[in-house]
Amino acid sequence: MTFASCCMPIQIRFIRLHQQTSMSPTGRPTSVSHLWHRRVAWTVLLAAAVLSAGGCASSRGVSLRSIPQNPLADSLKLTARSGPRPSPRTVQVLRVCNLRWDADADPRQLLQNLQTTIEHDPSPEKVYAFAELAYMGGRKAEEFDTEISLDLYGAAVLYAYHYLFDEHFAGVRNPYDPQFRGACDLYNGALEGALRIACKQGELVPGNRTTIHTAAGSWDITCVLRGSRWRAEDFGGFKFVSDYEIKGLKNHYRTYGLGVPLIAVRRRYEGEPAAARYYPEGLSFPVTAFLRPTPRVDPLTGRTTDHHQCVLELYDPLITSGTTVAGRQVALQSDLSTPLAYFLSNPQMEDLATVGLLRPDVLLKLQPGRQTPLMGLYMVQPYEPGKIPVLMVHGLWSSPMTWMEMFNDLRNSPAIRDHYQFWFYLYPSGQPFWISAAQLREDLLQARRLLDPQWQEPALDQMVLVGHSMGGLIARLQTINSRTDFWNLASEKPLDALRAEPEERQTLQKIFFFQPSPSIRRVITIGTPHRGSSFSNQTTQWLLGKLITLPQRLVNSQQKLFRDNQAMFADRSLLRVENSIDSLAPGSPIFPVMLASRRPPWVTYHNIVGSIPNDSWWTPIVAGGDGVVAEQSARVEDVASEITVPADHSSVHSHPLAVLEVRRILLAHLAELRASPTRGVAAPQTAGVPGPAPARLAVPGPAVRRPTTLELAAPGLAAPGLTTLKLATPGLTTPGPIARGSAAALAH
Repeated sequence: MTFASCCMPIQIRFIRLHQQTSMSPTGRPTSVSHLWHRRVAWTVLLAAAVLSAGGCASSRGVSLRSIPQNPLADSLKLTARSGPRPSPRTVQVLRVCNLRWDADADPRQLLQNLQTTIEHDPSPEKVYAFAELAYMGGRKAEEFDTEISLDLYGAAVLYAYHYLFDEHFAGVRNPYDPQFRGACDLYNGALEGALRIACKQGELVPGNRTTIHTAAGSWDITCVLRGSRWRAEDFGGFKFVSDYEIKGLKNHYRTYGLGVPLIAVRRRYEGEPAAARYYPEGLSFPVTAFLRPTPRVDPLTGRTTDHHQCVLELYDPLITSGTTVAGRQVALQSDLSTPLAYFLSNPQMEDLATVGLLRPDVLLKLQPGRQTPLMGLYMVQPYEPGKIPVLMVHGLWSSPMTWMEMFNDLRNSPAIRDHYQFWFYLYPSGQPFWISAAQLREDLLQARRLLDPQWQEPALDQMVLVGHSMGGLIARLQTINSRTDFWNLASEKPLDALRAEPEERQTLQKIFFFQPSPSIRRVITIGTPHRGSSFSNQTTQWLLGKLITLPQRLVNSQQKLFRDNQAMFADRSLLRVENSIDSLAPGSPIFPVMLASRRPPWVTYHNIVGSIPNDSWWTPIVAGGDGVVAEQSARVEDVASEITVPADHSSVHSHPLAVLEVRRILLAHLAELRASPTRGVAAPQTAGVPGPAPARLAVPGPAVRRPTTLELAAPGLAAPGLTTLKLATPGLTTPGPIARGSAAALAH
């Protein structure tokens, strides 16, 4: 998030508000208001400059193309002033058949004549020519008659399909012929043209049925879902990937084959699954549309009739990468990145970072029409039992959008997406991080009760947390046994001596007294200030103290708590820390306590440190570190691996080496699950939390797609015990853990 996009609107709002309320009778600002105006402007500008260094970057989405992307544009002169025109090979086919193409004539008569020729003497070249001419006719007919256009597009799809899969051409079909790929492009292009018309008419809906008429007969088309965890009711509309150009994501992941990549936009509905509460508004996801003709055979004569059946199949490319046609495996064309970028293009997503910092109360309010706050856990794909959650926690002045670069890269790996599901956490980054940690602890427990009420899903007990910047501190606090160490930083007297309402007492209990989560197995921290950050100093604390508006309810409750318990809280009490900037001060007593706290043996820690390269203009200004977190603060001792990445604080978590390291750790996590016959986890005393019952977790290997059976037997969490994993297939070969060192070690 840039200074221009986030901080200037805030400055303008402050100035306009003042101008509306502090005008003199002459219409000129008074001298006092003018000074106030300048003070606010300079405060916001200086705070913005500070935040732009300490904030966390986020990704932006897509821009609309002036002309949709089309691989046939050059070969058929689709955008030329004189076009479109058939390819030279199609012109040759027409010449041999004594037929002539006329740009101004109705193409249907020519197609009818070519169809007659095909019936007498079929050949792949003639079928290809028919598909090409029908496609061109469909493009031209869009200008004056969408019904004719739809019929011509349908004919082009069917004849391209005929060229690619008809068994009569098996002996002469040549996959090395450029015309073969051209047939694939014709299939995809004509299908996209037909789908655009269907979308405008509202007919592209799972379960819907429509009919088109072509020179080869009538076709009934039924739209169905294939290989998707989304429901038919989830589909609220479609956009076309070819209409958009990615602007925010560095890497564009797509596959090539048959089908039309689409952007499906989800809608809300009555009776949606429980996990839908974690889907953000306006969520979009990738879909590939594939049309499968199934000619109808007369049961009496055994001959093909003029009335045919087609199935329009909608695939989720995150689950299915191909399909079978005529006994052959066919790759599906897909685009994983553009639907994600389209979702990121929502301007409200960008605003979340600034709102979470300066107005934490906004994220605590209920969403319109829903009984859940804006803050909390988010999913961008359906919850999948059996897949291990990777929870990503953003940092200061940031939001889940900051993870989209890494998410886009990780999700492209089949080994990752086949075994993991990605969750994201949004929290008010303006409040002290230990409060956010308590809220995450509660939200994770609530999600477990909702998604797995019987506590029988073993994948949920293998969770991996990834935290950037302040998010790394929040993540580590999920795996610490507080004992009384953290309350002692708030008061020297026991909590029982506190005079407070039951609700306030319970809130303090959750913030300062906690146990490590039995479900978290790994924590990856990136650019995390384990010993605080010099970014939090007197200047930034004063500036942001003026800008951050804490919830009034919290302020009133805190003031009442201090009034009623004047002798309990010293001036340096942790309860007197009002915002996240203050909480990150290097002198804060919470950091030594966190570093020395007791950690469970079942959690493995990893660390990624940012370091500004020597040739950067930052180097003379910052002595080591990523520009916000000093190297000494970023390093930590209790980790299984630690690497240094040449990047500044706002980009360290999206650097390719950081992404590769997270990928390595996730694959190593899978390998450990397969390779270790036993893995002990001491189950802590956690009131009200059931223990995992015996269950089976499928962890398939990378080469053989058969599921690996992983048996889990664990007693309830109310009593200590061991979790035992029994594996039936060999482990996944992955690189071993790397020791401390630079990113160069990772490259090797």
